[in-house]
Amino acid sequence: MINIKSKKTDEKIEETKKESEKPPEITIDSKDAQIAELTNTLKRLQAEFENYKKRAEKENVNTIKNANVELITELLPVLDSFELALKNNNCENAEIVKYRKGMELIYSQMYSILEDQGLRPIDTRNQKFDPFRHEVLMVKECDEPEDKILQEFQKGYFLNENVIRHSKVMIAKHVEEKKE
Repeated sequence: MINIKSKKTDEKIEETKKESEKPPEITIDSKDAQIAELTNTLKRLQAEFENYKKRAEKENVNTIKNANVELITELLPVLDSFELALKNNNCENAEIVKYRKGMELIYSQMYSILEDQGLRPIDTRNQKFDPFRHEVLMVKECDEPEDKILQEFQKGYFLNENVIRHSKVMIAKHVEEKKE
C-alpha cells in the first residue's frame, strides 16, 4: 500500500487536534451571562430552601398543637358526665352542697386545662345547621325557619380550628300553614 499523506494534510490534522484540545475562548459577555445565570439559580435555591424551612416549621407547630387530640377526645365523655351531674342542683342538704362545690371546682379545673390546650365548644344557640359542625339526630316540623337548631343533645367541640366532635342536634323543618 502506498501512503498518500501529504505534509499539508498532516499539518491540518495537527492544527485541528490542537484547536480541539484548547478550551473554547470565553468572552467577557458570556462570562457575565454565565455569572448572572448562576446567581439567579442560587437565589432561587435559597428562596426554595427558605420556603421549605417555613413550611416544615409550620407543620411541626401544627403537629404539636394537635398531638393531644386522641387524649382530649377520650376525656370529652368525662366532661359530659361532669356537666350532667352539675345540672342536677335541686338538693339543699349542706353536705351535698359542699360536695357539689367541690365537683364544680374539679370540673372548672379540668375544663380550664382543656381550654388551654385549644378546646372550645361549638355554639348552637340560634344557629343554623352546618354539616361541618353539627350532626342531625332529629327533625321537627314547626314554624321556625328551615334548618334552625332547636335543641342540642350533645355538645360538640373544636380543638384549635378542627372539629373533634360534632354537636348532636335537632333542627326545624318549616311547615307552611295550609290554606283551605
